[in-house]
This record gives sequence, C-alpha cells and structure tokens, in this order.
Amino acid sequence: MASRVLGFAILVFLVAAFQISAVSSMIQGSTGRSRQLLAKIDCAQACTSRCAVASVHDRCMNYCGICCQSCNCVPSGHYGNKDECSCYRDKKNSKGKAKCP
Repeated sequence: MASRVLGFAILVFLVAAFQISAVSSMIQGSTGRSRQLLAKIDCAQACTSRCAVASVHDRCMNYCGICCQSCNCVPSGHYGNKDECSCYRDKKNSKGKAKCP
C-alpha cells in the first residue's frame, strides 16, 4: 500500500514538473526571451527615444504612450521597424491609418 502511494506521488510530481516545463517553453517562445515577454517595459523611456526627432513631439509621445501601454512594446529607432512589434504595427485609428508612430 505504501509503495503504491509513493508511486502515485512520484507520478503526480513528474506530471506537474512536465507541465511547468511545457508552460515555461510556451512563454519563452522561439526567441528565448521569457523575461522580456513578462516584464512591463518603461514606456516613457521607450517613447522618448522613439519620438526624439519627431516634428510634433507631443503628439508622438501621446500616441506612442497609448500604443506602448496596450502592446507593451515599442519598435527600435525613430521611424519604421514596426515589424518588431505586430500589435504596435496593426493598431489603426478611426480612419484606418496607423495609430502608432
């Protein structure tokens, strides 16, 4: 009886360990950056960098901040590179144009 209970406990432990490993690999994805996917980025700093050379700085900061809060990412550089963040790239305004700078 004790050996069956011990065997069952080991089985439960192994199943739980496998599930944790599977979830961890799903979170990590193909890039291996699990920490970056879970951590919130500093939107103010990211948008300051993104909007540094914008002609309408206040508007750029406003929309970049909105997009950053909902997507938790901002593409690198001052312009373009939107493929780095599909959520940021795909946001549209009411007129169907890109919302995020």
